Order: sequence, then structure tokens, then C-alpha cells
Amino acid sequence: MAHAIKQFLADSELLLNAVGEGIYGFDLEGNAVFVNPAAERMTGWQAKHLLGKNIHKYHHHSHADGSEYPAEQCQIYNTMRDGIERKVTSEVFWRKDGSHFPVEYTSTPVFKQGKLIGAVAVFRDVSQQKETDQALREALKTVQKLTEKLQAENTYLKDEINENWANSGLVGTSPLFIQMLKQIKLVSKTDSTVLILGENGTGKEVVARNLHQLGHRCNSPLVKVNCAAFTATLLESELFGHEKGAFTGANERRKGRFELADRGTLFLDEIGELTLEAQSTLLRVLQEQEFERVGGNKTIKVDIRVIAATNRDLLKMVEQGKFRMDLYYRLNVFPIEVPSLRQRIEDMPALCQNILKRLNHKLNKQVEGISNRSLEKLMRYNWPGNIRELQNILEREMILSNTRILNITQNFNFNSNLSNMTKEPLSTIEKRYILEVLNDCHWRIGGESGAAKLLGMPDSTLRSRMKKLCISRN
Repeated sequence: MAHAIKQFLADSELLLNAVGEGIYGFDLEGNAVFVNPAAERMTGWQAKHLLGKNIHKYHHHSHADGSEYPAEQCQIYNTMRDGIERKVTSEVFWRKDGSHFPVEYTSTPVFKQGKLIGAVAVFRDVSQQKETDQALREALKTVQKLTEKLQAENTYLKDEINENWANSGLVGTSPLFIQMLKQIKLVSKTDSTVLILGENGTGKEVVARNLHQLGHRCNSPLVKVNCAAFTATLLESELFGHEKGAFTGANERRKGRFELADRGTLFLDEIGELTLEAQSTLLRVLQEQEFERVGGNKTIKVDIRVIAATNRDLLKMVEQGKFRMDLYYRLNVFPIEVPSLRQRIEDMPALCQNILKRLNHKLNKQVEGISNRSLEKLMRYNWPGNIRELQNILEREMILSNTRILNITQNFNFNSNLSNMTKEPLSTIEKRYILEVLNDCHWRIGGESGAAKLLGMPDSTLRSRMKKLCISRN
């Protein structure tokens, strides 16, 4: 096999020797069968020292910080296993003298007569590019120190957004989740006010960040206000800012969240927790898009897009006199319902994989997946705390685990019905639950009082599940 790939590459050896990028050819065992002169110059290793040997042990054995880089994680070797091309931009190669340099490389599979016979890695030294980037970052730091207070405040807000956005994501393929994604895509291109509804821990803030990032205001700040954290008096100062000396402790002028969000998005989280007094103040500003700082007399106009979120039933609060009807209709222009985790339990494998990936980075772990038994255990739980609870449980289990495949050791408090089902197939549990809901709804499938509504799925999806599970009315 080594001879076959070497001969295959030799047909274009003149061209390969002439290019400025380093090029390696590998057989399926990961041994070098071709090394061009550019690779020799960049690494200090001559072809005669590397041919027939495992190059990963010479150039790719550890990361830039010296931590081990196992060969099974090497993207070049993965290409040799699955035949998929990969491009990597953030790794280092080690020279013969023990030093290393940053590289960008592409690993490409080599096929002969439809059969995978090896791979080719093409790499280049990006040291100068990295140095230029670093110099630019240093220059930006110097500029940042000389900026005025407003720029500093905006930079803080954008850094906070980027940090959270990098560790967030909407993952899932369940019908309810896909329906929500379609709604986000539709309304994100507009400036319409959005009301995000859902239980605690379902990811309402992640939805808000997606709405902002997908819209035309994405280059301006997304400013968050937790309405539950402030009294009516404090909220006014927080939203609209205050002038120096406006009240005891106001030692300097401060810009409010509305002013910081100008030309951007204001995210009002836990909107259902506002007092009636605070609701009146907020309504006036939302209608007029202008306000005065506390202790000031200058009218400030703003251009903002408003996104609100709550886990409360606002319409019921309106009926009880706890929430202003006019504010409710001002906010409820385009409602988006975020499904609970138990309504999209089929998304559990994808959610776990996404969370494990982020936790690997956070905890410096290398967990590859979760065991099937543990996954079944997670899918039987009711998840009152939704995705936030799942994240906490997986993080705790990863801290305690030293294995590549995660096993959930925590005992969940299943209810009595679920406890008796633990040894039954998931399809049996699902069939029993659907039958119970259908009986409670007198076998009505559609409509507001139908089983599909209670199960949180479209009528067509429920009928399809009934057909697959052989559920029919006697």
C-alpha cells in the first residue's frame, strides 16, 4: 500500500517539489511516503529521516502548551480513516530543534480507483501572520485605553455578548424546536417587538441573542435588563440613567440601558416581575422612544428594538390586574414559545453532545460522548429545570469523571409511574403516556383541548406517532 501511494504521488512530484507550502504524503498506517523540500526547510527534518515513519510523533505530538496530542485525535489521521477532507487553522508543528511554529494545513484523502490509499497534508507557516495579528491586538489595547467612557461601556457590553454567544447555541431537530427556529429566522430580519415565552432554564436568553445576531442591528449592542432585580425606583435609574447629584450616592452622571442600547437591541428579561408602577414608566418610553435621565431635564431620543422574555402567563396576569393590558399588547407583537426539555426529549442526544463539547473546553477535558445507558436515564427524567439543569448535571458528572465516555452516576427522582417503567423500552413508555393523554382528552386529537396541544406537537406528528406505535381507539 505504501508503494502504491508513493507511485501515485510521483506522477506529479516535480510540481509538489516546486511549491512553497510543505507537503507530506501518508499511507493508511500514517507513515510518510513523500516529503517535499518546503517541508524540509520549515521543519528542519530531512526526507530521509522521516520516510517510512510516523510523522505525528515528530511534528504533531503535543499542543503549543506542551500538552499531549494523541494521534487518534489528529485531523490528518482522521482523514486517512474516513476519507473526509479537513482544514485546520489553529495548531502547531514541532521542528527538529525542539521549537514549534503555528500552521494552517489541509488534509486531503487520496483515492485510487475509488479506494482510499492514504492522505496528503499541505501546510504553511503562519508565524508572520500571527505576529501581525498580535501587533494589531496590542495596538487595539493601546487605543482602548485612550477611549472615552462611552466607548468603554459599549466595549464592555459587546465583550459580554460575545462571551455568552460563543458558549451558546440552539441545538435540536424535534418538530417543536424546528418550528421555533423558523419563527426566529422570520422575525429576526425585522424590528418587530418579540415576546419570548417559556419555562425557566429553556434558553430564552439564547433565543434573544440569536434574534439580535441574525438581525441588521447585530453590529450594535444587545443590552440586557433583568427586570426582577430592581425595584421601581432603581429600575428607572437603571433604564434611563441619572445625572450627577440626582440622589444620594449619584456621584457622577451615568448612562442608562436605553441609552446604551441606542441603534441596538434592548432585552427585557423576566418582564412579568415588573411592578405596575414600573410597567407604566416602561410603557411610556416604549411608545415614545424618548426619556429623560433621573434628575435631568434634557429629552433623549433612542432607536431600539425591544425583545422581552418571561416564564409567567402574562394574559392571566392581565385578567388578575397584575399586568397592564396596553403594555401586554405593546410587547406581544410576535410571541415565540420556547419548548421545555420534556417536550423535545428526542433532542437529548444532540443537546448532550453540544454541551459536552463546550464543557470540554471549559474544564480542559476530552470527553467524547455519553453512554447509551446514561442517555436513556436522562431521557426518562422529567427535567423541571430544563436545559440549565441538564448543563449543571453534565458539568458535575464531567468534573467527577476521568473516562472518555461519560457515565451518569446521579440518581434522579423519577415519579412512581416512571419508576415502574425503567426496565421497559422507550417506545412502550411513550405509547402508554400517549394513551393516557388521549383518554383524558376523550380521544380528541386537534384543537385547543386536544391531545396534540397537551403533548406539545402538531396534530400530524401525533397521528404519525400513533400509527407507528399501533395506537387506535377500540
